[in-house]
Amino acid sequence: MKGSEPRVRTPCWGEVDPLLAGYHDREWGVPLHDDRKLFEFLVLEGFQAGLSWMTILRKRENFRKAFAGFDPKKVARFTAPDVKRLLADAGIIRNKLKVAAAIHNAQRFLDVQKEFGSFAAYMWSFVGGEPVVNRFRRLSDLPARTRLSDRVSADLKKRGFKFVGSTIVYAHMQATGMVNDHLIGCFRHGQCV
Repeated sequence: MKGSEPRVRTPCWGEVDPLLAGYHDREWGVPLHDDRKLFEFLVLEGFQAGLSWMTILRKRENFRKAFAGFDPKKVARFTAPDVKRLLADAGIIRNKLKVAAAIHNAQRFLDVQKEFGSFAAYMWSFVGGEPVVNRFRRLSDLPARTRLSDRVSADLKKRGFKFVGSTIVYAHMQATGMVNDHLIGCFRHGQCV
């Protein structure tokens, strides 16, 4: 039965599922400059809207298979039969708007790559190429969005991206290490810079 695994404690999130703890300890907040991984998180954060991140983590491998290994060039070429296939795939979140947005965003992603040389160059330009290192002491101190995520969100929307509201963008920035929101008492805080 899901959830029957023993809980694990993380310095940032308290008692959590072992899958979420592993994500915290190995991935969350690590500065990413790899376009395919950035696209993966863009897709996953869009699908996570209104759901828990745990739900997405449990379905992550299914998403990877369904979305061609998160290759933005392949996803950008998805057509109506691919949409039908995705909407029938019980291994992912079957939301028509989110599926359409993922495909649409892949096309916009390629536009950004063409303009900036890479999506990483575009995103990291908002923080001068270096992570914003916050010094929060409690989970309750973390914001859901910031002026920076408002700015990035607005620019993404101007470029035609969907499901990129400020809260989603801030979560993306945290996940990809543009913002280091590990609590200062967490062993990962000093490692993710």
